[in-house]
Amino acid sequence: MMKNVAHIPRVTISHNPTALENLPRLSEKVGCKVYIKRDDCTGLAGGGNKTRKLEYLIADAQQHGADTLVTVGGLQSNHARQTAAAAAKFGLGCELVLENVKGTPKADYYQNGNVLLDNLLGANIHHLSLEQEVEAYTGVLLEKLKAQGRKPYFIPMGGSNVMGSLGYVRCANEILQQLAEEDLHIDQIVLATGSAGTQAGLLAGLIAAKSDISVLGVAVSRSKEAQEQLVEKLLRETLTFLDIDPNLAKGKVVANGDYFGEGYGMTTPAMVKAVKRCAELEGVLLDPVYTGKAMAGFMDLCATGEIATNSHQLFIHTGGSQGLFAYREAF
Repeated sequence: MMKNVAHIPRVTISHNPTALENLPRLSEKVGCKVYIKRDDCTGLAGGGNKTRKLEYLIADAQQHGADTLVTVGGLQSNHARQTAAAAAKFGLGCELVLENVKGTPKADYYQNGNVLLDNLLGANIHHLSLEQEVEAYTGVLLEKLKAQGRKPYFIPMGGSNVMGSLGYVRCANEILQQLAEEDLHIDQIVLATGSAGTQAGLLAGLIAAKSDISVLGVAVSRSKEAQEQLVEKLLRETLTFLDIDPNLAKGKVVANGDYFGEGYGMTTPAMVKAVKRCAELEGVLLDPVYTGKAMAGFMDLCATGEIATNSHQLFIHTGGSQGLFAYREAF
């Protein structure tokens, strides 16, 4: 029998259900009906998709008797900011191992945006150069913390393991309930996909609910093939954890790797245009690393007809607008 997600330990952090809004002015421009799921409004130092994941990760850390959270990411990581906020909220120490990211605009990158907030939240930041190896550094750090008598709990990049993915299994149920309550039909869900947990969790939730809504992940850092493999692996692990046949993952994972440009966190003209267009048309602030690139891809797929005219599309806003301040020069 399928495991009931409601019975898995979870702390309450996020403001949910997050709003599901109609975007009429953007819809008119792109030629299809666009709705947006406002997961940028989950709370926790500005919100974002990681807040849902952290509800399960924090509960798991507590069950393991942890007193310190350790996680990794790029210097402007939204996940790191939300982890630092969760640590502060639950009285835990927080160690952030953050890598420099090549090719990003640097004028405000090191002190503004998420880094400013990480410091305000009291996290201890380990700023790694491009030459330093994150995994090795983090391994040494974990051993050092243990030697000091602390009890660290490691959270992978983006909170993207089975435990973190449960946050989006739950979100899938939330979306389906909202669609039913508001009598809305959706052909496809579109989102930015990076460390895989959000897309894998959503798909697991939809599979569990026997929903046939497709999910398109617009990749922010790797090719279609590499991203689909990463998501499918985590989807299979999540389905197995939920006591659902992992073979139901077959054919469900769809990613597009055409819109991340030269690399993760590196700006593209299309991203800048998409961010500006959503701000000017709908008063919605996207971010330069994830949702801006996903929206740029979405707009282009609408323009080329790959996303059908008059179809109904739900874009998940996974947050990150705090990063705009670090990318000021790009705008």
